[in-house]
Amino acid sequence: MGTKMKLIAAKARAFLREKRGNVAMIFAISIIPLTLAAGAGLDFARAMLVRQQMAEALDAAALAVGSTAGLDQEHAKTMAQAYFDANYTVDKIAFGSPVVQPFTYTNADGAVTIIVNDAMPTMLMQLAGIISMPVSASSTVVWGQTKLWVGLVLDNSGSMCEPEGQPCLNDPDTNSKIYQLKSATNQMLTSLKGVSATAGDVQVAIVPFNREVDVGIGNVSASWIYWGFWEAEPPNALLNNVTDLQGPNDSCPWSTGTQGYTCQTSGTNGASTTGSITSGGLICPSMDNGKVNTERNVHYYNGCYTSVATGATKQVSSGSFATCSGSGYANCSCSGSGNSKICSTKYYKHTWTPNAHSSWGGCITDRAQDYDIANTLPSGSDTTGFPADNPANPVDSGGVSVSPSYYCMYGNVTPLEYDWTDLATRVNGMQAKGSTNQAIGVAHAWQALTPGNPYAAPSVPPNTARYIILFSDGLNTQDRWWGDGSTEGTTQDGYIDDREKKVCTAAKADGVVIYTVFMDVGGSHGDSAPLKNCASDTSKYYDLTAASQIATAFADITRQITNVRVSH
Repeated sequence: MGTKMKLIAAKARAFLREKRGNVAMIFAISIIPLTLAAGAGLDFARAMLVRQQMAEALDAAALAVGSTAGLDQEHAKTMAQAYFDANYTVDKIAFGSPVVQPFTYTNADGAVTIIVNDAMPTMLMQLAGIISMPVSASSTVVWGQTKLWVGLVLDNSGSMCEPEGQPCLNDPDTNSKIYQLKSATNQMLTSLKGVSATAGDVQVAIVPFNREVDVGIGNVSASWIYWGFWEAEPPNALLNNVTDLQGPNDSCPWSTGTQGYTCQTSGTNGASTTGSITSGGLICPSMDNGKVNTERNVHYYNGCYTSVATGATKQVSSGSFATCSGSGYANCSCSGSGNSKICSTKYYKHTWTPNAHSSWGGCITDRAQDYDIANTLPSGSDTTGFPADNPANPVDSGGVSVSPSYYCMYGNVTPLEYDWTDLATRVNGMQAKGSTNQAIGVAHAWQALTPGNPYAAPSVPPNTARYIILFSDGLNTQDRWWGDGSTEGTTQDGYIDDREKKVCTAAKADGVVIYTVFMDVGGSHGDSAPLKNCASDTSKYYDLTAASQIATAFADITRQITNVRVSH
């Protein structure tokens, strides 16, 4: 063997005997399976998270399908996918887009089982060529008691007094719509209490509404109330920090024809109107008639301008014949005599001073658009906050005089609870007056079913179905921006219908099932398009022609919503 070959052979033998590089070689060889193992653990953890989210969203979908009568196979699958998509909030790009599989809508056991499959994209396992992992979940709905959150949205507008006239405050006719509604609602509460196997399984929120909702004066210090709307100066007043000649006992600077309001004798809502500024110099706006400022229609301003003399004066006339007569200024005075006689009036500075919040009646108007159609948590700002308001109502028929609570509706919003005695008391305390704004009722019921402020609902428990039941006897006639409360079917009222459609659509997308009941005495209106569109489907819309039918409709809805539950 040549010298070079011997050298090569020797180095080869030495390499084979060398041990110093073994660790590096072993690590290099083992790093691939270690990486794959770690990657598998990570991807399996991701898959478990996805499956949990899929299962929760699928429960909501199964409840929606199971509580809807008359679906065929195709429509049942479409509804299941829609409800699943609305409640499945995981990033679909990173974790895949689950698809509801074909399923049998009904079977001999009276149950519906829905399965959803997902091909979840992997991360580290892609190093081994495994691009996706199959993830599936199933949910079975059977007929029987379930956990329920129910928001009852009940029309308290003045037409609910029919066949009586307004205000029907104390002892309404037993044939009136408001009386029948109270009776039917109490029957529903009794039934819901009866199906609650465990205290708290069934909880109810009550949302009486007319033009606004009343959250109760106990919330005067709540962080989610926006006070800017309530404290705002009257538009077109031209008195804010302006120095001018109007002071005590001068003529009121406003007229209902020019500004939409005039003066009243004090800052108390509903005080007598007057053509003069008060002797103390307070300039207090009356109720706005909405002819100029539509957003302030039938709305009280909560405050007055003060008048403080600046010390400066304006000469009205001078000379031996100088006089204040005919000057138009109540605060004109003369000094001197003869040719040195001068008559002058005072300059005043006016500052807007809102009434104390303690004078608030508890009413809330619509949030700023588009927060009025969302369940965004409120912050008390001019956008997400709920605007405090002291509304006025048109004069009751016959000019009936009522208590100061007239400026806000009687029935307060009741957050979710299962104190059935208190719920019945709240229902029995409702009174009918004012105009109709169905959209605000739905918005606050949705908020009542949403964790957090303003109604402090807890996190939604697993296997809990959320329902809104909206009852109304008429069409929308007034909200914060449109309508005057006295007409139905106008262009402006159509704008309110559009807000209702949008808030209903958003609530349904959030997984809330909505039933609507239209009280159409005598069938004079036909179908209510706003209420029909608001319902989750046509089977959940009721068109009644007599007040006596309310109890039957409510009983049917109760049977449906208590007749399905998730069973894994």
